[in-house]
Amino acid sequence: MPLPGREVLRLGRRTLVMGVVNVTPDSFADGGVRLDPARAIDDALHMEALGADVIDVGGESTRPGAEPLPAAEELARVGPVVKALGKRLRVPLSIDTYKGRVAAEALDWGAVIVNDISALSYDSTLAALVARRGAAVVLMHTRGRPRDMYREADYRDVVAEVGGELRERLAFAMEAGIPAQSVLLDPGIGFAKKPEHSSAVVGRLHELAVLGRPLLAGVSRKSFLQRSLGERVPSEREFGTAAAVTACVLAGAHVVRVHGVREMLDVVRVADMLRRDAGLDSGAGPWTG
Repeated sequence: MPLPGREVLRLGRRTLVMGVVNVTPDSFADGGVRLDPARAIDDALHMEALGADVIDVGGESTRPGAEPLPAAEELARVGPVVKALGKRLRVPLSIDTYKGRVAAEALDWGAVIVNDISALSYDSTLAALVARRGAAVVLMHTRGRPRDMYREADYRDVVAEVGGELRERLAFAMEAGIPAQSVLLDPGIGFAKKPEHSSAVVGRLHELAVLGRPLLAGVSRKSFLQRSLGERVPSEREFGTAAAVTACVLAGAHVVRVHGVREMLDVVRVADMLRRDAGLDSGAGPWTG
């Protein structure tokens, strides 16, 4: 169990790379190739060897239109992977879930971060669990549920509204006993947002710095990239991903969540050089859990 106040990530010196390991049969980004636990474990360890700063394991697809998965089935998928990685990884392990039961088991097995797409809104037990266990948490912006999120994609000023709603979720987390320094915010690119909304969030990401918490950006292979690339399968969106990751880094992202770790590490290193030489250091300090 992580101890309260323990440093999880050092943020601000450079942009960190979170490698995605989807243990699902229907992942939009990789076609479900990591449903086999041995493959998922090997790929996660390879990401770490390449230089990933965090590994994020998820067992439920949350793509638009996805149906919810029972906690028991989610645990059956992620359990063998998280148990193994909790013993073998040297970098922090994150569990991508909005369910208190799944998060509790994952924290027992060695995870130190809970990455919640619902910003603690889907499961009423999760906030208290995170606070009690001293975990770090990612609060992501969304509206509605994955199966109907696009019905909620109605904004007058998407960045201002996303910022306001994230501020509310941050306040909720703190009221539940989660220290502000244990929270990282994700604007939820592609979640309850039309392509033009996602593009606007990427281009104006720097405006969310007013929230006072480090920012995570997840643009990897997402469908909004097709607005300029045209119709392509996710695996063929890596160059588009590289452009969006660069924009996020230059706009002050502290962490980028990606599928192609090898390629995006190069992208982030160059973008960091440009940001640093331009005097645009994001300087967030430690992120504790």
